[in-house]
Amino acid sequence: MPSIASGGQGVVMMVTTKARVDKRTRARRTGPPATGRQRRSTHVEHLSRTERVAKGKAARTAVPLDAQAAFEPSPARDPVGLLLDQSRSRVPELVPIRYGRMLVSPFAFYRGAALPMAADLAAMPSSGLTVQLCGDAHASNFGAFASPARRLVFDINDFDETLPGPFEWDVKRLAASLVVAARENGYSPKAGRMVTVAAAESYRTAMRAFAGQTRIEVWYAHLEVEPTLRRYRAQMKPKRIAWVQAAVSKAHTHDSLQELSKLTTVVDGRHQIVDMPPTIVPVEDVVTDVQADALYKEIETVLARYRRNLQSDRRRLLEHFRLVQVARKVVGVGSVGTQAWILLLDGGDGDEPLFLQAKEADVSVLARFCGASRYSNQGERVVAGQHLIQAQSDIFLGWTRIEQPDGQPRDYYVRQLRDWKFSVPIEQMRPKGLADYAEMCGWTLARAHARSGDRVALASYLGKKKTFAHAIADFAESYADQNDRDYAAFNDAVKEHRVEAEVGV
Repeated sequence: MPSIASGGQGVVMMVTTKARVDKRTRARRTGPPATGRQRRSTHVEHLSRTERVAKGKAARTAVPLDAQAAFEPSPARDPVGLLLDQSRSRVPELVPIRYGRMLVSPFAFYRGAALPMAADLAAMPSSGLTVQLCGDAHASNFGAFASPARRLVFDINDFDETLPGPFEWDVKRLAASLVVAARENGYSPKAGRMVTVAAAESYRTAMRAFAGQTRIEVWYAHLEVEPTLRRYRAQMKPKRIAWVQAAVSKAHTHDSLQELSKLTTVVDGRHQIVDMPPTIVPVEDVVTDVQADALYKEIETVLARYRRNLQSDRRRLLEHFRLVQVARKVVGVGSVGTQAWILLLDGGDGDEPLFLQAKEADVSVLARFCGASRYSNQGERVVAGQHLIQAQSDIFLGWTRIEQPDGQPRDYYVRQLRDWKFSVPIEQMRPKGLADYAEMCGWTLARAHARSGDRVALASYLGKKKTFAHAIADFAESYADQNDRDYAAFNDAVKEHRVEAEVGV
C-alpha cells in the first residue's frame, strides 16, 4: 500500500439552503433537469457495524463478485451517436478539435468517450453500493499538485462528471483505461493484466484497511508524492530514479510565474496574454471592442459572485488581486467544446500574477443514468463533489454562474490554472512502472470512495480474496476490445463525413 499521511482537525458544517432553478438552464442542457438544492436531504442513515457488514454481503449475494467480469454490449448501442448528441451544447467551432484529439489513438478516444461507457455501465447489474463517483476515473485523470500546505500530493484531478452512483463504475473506468494504455504501449497481454489487477487489488486492500479506521482517519488520509517515491526507490533503476526526481522538481516550477512567462508578452509595460489560436485566444480577439468592454464589466461582477462562495480567508486573499485580462482556452480531450477561460490577475505592480481557470460545468454524463444532481448550479455540483472526493483541494476552488452575451446562463467552476500540477506520461512507462502507478490510482480511488460511501459495506462486499480484482481485469479486457471497435467506428464516421474532425490542434 502506498504511504499515507494524515493530520489536522476540524468540523465541517453543512447548511441546507434554497436556490431557484433557472428554467433557461434546464431548457439549454441535455439530461434530466436539476432538482435544485431545495430538495437536498439532510438525513444520514446510522447503521451498526454488523448491519453494514451484512449490507455488503447482501449486495454480494445479489451481484456476485464474478458477475463484475461480465460485459455484453447491446446490439442497439451507438457510441458515435451519443458523442454527436453530447456536442449539441458545446461551442460549434471547437467541437471538431475535440473529435480530432479523439482520433489520435484508442486511448485518446477512450478519454473522450465517458458518455458511451456510462451508458454501457448503466445496462449492467449494479451492486447498489453508492459513493460519490469521479465519473471519469481513467488513468490520466490522476496526478500531482500542490496541497494548501505546499506539499506535492497525488489525487484524482478531474471532476467534471462527478455524481453519486455505483462504486464499481469508477473502478471499471480506471481498469479499462489501464488495459487500453497497456496495449497502446505494446505490453504483452500478461503484462497488461498485471497492471490492471494491481489497480483493482490495491483498491480492494485499501478499502478493507479503511474499513478498520475511524471516519476522521479516513477523512485526513492522503498520498504525498515524495514519501511514496522513497518507498518505491528500492524497486527502481537508477535512470528511472533520476527521471522521477527531475519530474518532481519540475512540478514545483509549474505555477503562475511560469505561466506568466509562457502565456504573456509585455506591451507598453503591461503583460498581455499571447494570441495562440485556437487553443488560447484573448477575449478581445473573440468579440468586438464594444462587446469586450461589456464582457469585462460582466466578468468583474462574476468574480465578485465567485469570491462570495469562497472560504472567508481565501476571499480576503483574492480581494488583493485585480483583473488584468481574460482569454478563451481549449482544454483536455473530453472537455473540448465547453467554454473555458483563463483569467490573469495581479496582486502587485505586474509582478504578482495569479492565473485562474473558469471552466464550464454542464450536466454530468452520469445524470441520465444515475439521476439529476441535487445542485441546481452544475459548477457547485463539481466543486461539492471535488471537496468530498479529494483529500486536498485548491484554495481558490469555487463556482459561479455567468450570463453569456448570447443570453444563455452558463455554470462554471473556478480553480488555479497551474499549481505544481504534474501528470504522469503513461505512454512512456514500462509495465512495472505502470503497475506501481496503477496501485497508487487504486488506493486513491478507494480513499475517495471511503470518504463518501459506506467503507465497511464496501469492504464486506469486496471480500478477502482476489476474486474482485480478477473479475474487474476480465471486464477491463473485454471493454478494451469494445473500445477498439468503437474507435474504428469513430474513424469510419470521420471518413464518411458524418463527423467533422480537425487534427493536429
